[in-house]
Amino acid sequence: MPQLNPSPWFMILVFSWTMFLIIIPIKVIAHMFNNEPNQQTISPLSSNTWNWPWH
Repeated sequence: MPQLNPSPWFMILVFSWTMFLIIIPIKVIAHMFNNEPNQQTISPLSSNTWNWPWH
């Protein structure tokens, strides 16, 4: 039965894991975003107290 011959399937396994562990992370890490996020200025919030009676 040819499907039980591990020779071609083992090399496919090795090449696929090589791609998952070495090649793909390098390409993902090298990805550059079009717009870098900017630091927004944080203004203090104006909070008005609510002085209505609760009853």
